Amino acid sequence: MKMISWNVNGLRACMKKGFEDFFNEADADYFSLQETKLQAGQTDFAPDGYYAYWNYAERKGYSGTAVFTKHKPLNVFYGMGDPAHDSEGRLITLEAEDFYYVTCYTPNSQDGLKRLDYRMEWEDSLRAYLKGLDEKKPVIYCGDLNVAHNEIDLKNPKTNRKNAGFTDEERDRLSVLLGEGFIDSFRFLYPDKTDAYSWWSYRFRAREKNAGWRIDYYIVSARLKDRIKDSVIHSEIYGSDHCPVELIIE
Repeated sequence: MKMISWNVNGLRACMKKGFEDFFNEADADYFSLQETKLQAGQTDFAPDGYYAYWNYAERKGYSGTAVFTKHKPLNVFYGMGDPAHDSEGRLITLEAEDFYYVTCYTPNSQDGLKRLDYRMEWEDSLRAYLKGLDEKKPVIYCGDLNVAHNEIDLKNPKTNRKNAGFTDEERDRLSVLLGEGFIDSFRFLYPDKTDAYSWWSYRFRAREKNAGWRIDYYIVSARLKDRIKDSVIHSEIYGSDHCPVELIIE
């Protein structure tokens, strides 16, 4: 089963840069989007053979997620059932026969870390939500998680130590999740792989230099680890400041 996740940084903009070509070529069973920046009715993208689920932010042109799947889910949930976290369209959960599929666009802590306190509240609430799902059946959790976990996951760790996405607090929260029954599929297969990034700043020719960050993930319940066949970062695919990431699972 092939699963793909991509922060498109505005679906309408990405559509003009080859999005549909990649979507069609990928032929994924599950295809997740983050940062769609859409409201209902602002796109006519409705691929044949897929069930489509959208979660829009209340604020126009902001955030938003979507999932397209060939497999009709048993249930679909939007948000995590907490009004404090569910107004920005950041989370969609699909329940399948033997797993939950969760796509997420994690809040950015922002310049000056002005949203770090909220980010910590989000992380704690989401971890509790994921663990609650995991008690029922395994979880496949993907998306733009807005954190580079370890120094190997970004080009310039020393100069970014206290910047959004690489604070001790954000990294520690991911460590806690991974210590409570979840695994980072990419690092599970490729623990020492360097220069593997999924996001690059539009400034300073960062992508040309591959001065990036790995902040897009497929994280799965540890009991699924033997079913992981590959975890891929499609750095060759353009159209956004992020590239797609892929999970192949039995």
